[in-house]
Amino acid sequence: MLTVPRRPALRVSARPYARTYDIRVPFVAIAGLSARLFTESAGRARLNVAALDLFGDRDTRQRAKVWLDIGGAGLSVDRDKLFDALARAARLPRMLGLIAGGGLEPFARELHERPGLPRFIGNDLRAIAAVREPRRFFALLDALGIAYPEVTYTRPTDSRGWIGKHADGCGGTHIRAASDTDAAVPSPDYFQRVAAGRSMSALFIAAGGHAMTVGFAEQLSVAYGALPFVHAGSLGPIDLPPPVASRIDGMVREIVAKTGLTGMNSIDFLLDDDTVSVLEINPRPSSTAALHELASPAAWPHGLLACHIDACVKGRLPQPTGTAPQRCIAQRVAFAPHGFTVTQHVSDTLFAAPWCRDVPQPGVRIAAGEPVCTLIATAAAPALLTDELERQRARLIELIDTCHESHDDLTTRTG
Repeated sequence: MLTVPRRPALRVSARPYARTYDIRVPFVAIAGLSARLFTESAGRARLNVAALDLFGDRDTRQRAKVWLDIGGAGLSVDRDKLFDALARAARLPRMLGLIAGGGLEPFARELHERPGLPRFIGNDLRAIAAVREPRRFFALLDALGIAYPEVTYTRPTDSRGWIGKHADGCGGTHIRAASDTDAAVPSPDYFQRVAAGRSMSALFIAAGGHAMTVGFAEQLSVAYGALPFVHAGSLGPIDLPPPVASRIDGMVREIVAKTGLTGMNSIDFLLDDDTVSVLEINPRPSSTAALHELASPAAWPHGLLACHIDACVKGRLPQPTGTAPQRCIAQRVAFAPHGFTVTQHVSDTLFAAPWCRDVPQPGVRIAAGEPVCTLIATAAAPALLTDELERQRARLIELIDTCHESHDDLTTRTG
């Protein structure tokens, strides 16, 4: 699933899954809440993939040579399952290493230092700490003269208009209203004032203290229970005014030069007219990579994951192609209007649909309000994507509402 996963308890199978593969082709391990997106990207680089995630969705299993379950309680990765699966993946032939997606942030130190695991392909611990430890990161932004919404490390006396954040979270699951005092939730690492502006991100690739900005995207979020800003998708590439784009590119280059970030990363920011306020940096590959690969296939013929590996392993940045995006793409999680069990027909239909990703297995029970799949929309301009996404959502709801009908009955009724 793109961002907000289905609960692991709803999976129909936790058994390892494997397919035949060519032992002459290198393997890469891709682990996170969902491994589908980067499993697809690795396929463009003609790599064998060992996918480790919570779901084993149909398209993940269809593209990966090996799938291993690492799901824990709720929306989490199970530590023991993760490291057992990684130890198994490390024994696969010609294993290049591990690429970590969202959800593995709490295990960063062990992923780098624990013996018997695949080599970590990404940022080292020093670079991660430079952008994920709040006091260090915001002090760096101050030193570079980069604006950000007001931050405090103690709970505000008047919590209205403030949010609390955890430093090792992802996808908005680490953000709550500052007024939320649920004793079951650990205290936030810092508090940030809510500010005006479009929620945006820039994807960049770094190597050797230098950086290349791939492009910009608009972030889509939803309220999910007590979580006010859960990341539900993105749309882009977005063309920003050249002075704004240049300014953000300069910020990225300055931050990379000071922190030593490497590989694929993203910077989240608010854009209010032409005012840029930085929110955070995600020192790992971002789901927005899919937008740029789909919008500009000629620019990234081997996929952005291959560029990430080249940057981390060989210290090499991709060469700009000057190829303009051919279209705009949106990806958004679709939520169930009511509870239902995924039938074979529903799963097969979604699996065959070009507008659907993260396809659930037959037999999975999805409760009302929980994610079903990720919708993909394509349009000539960003302004047209919202309507296209709504059309995709309507198709999905119709399919869900008829999920107990046979294919013949549905065909007869709809003509």
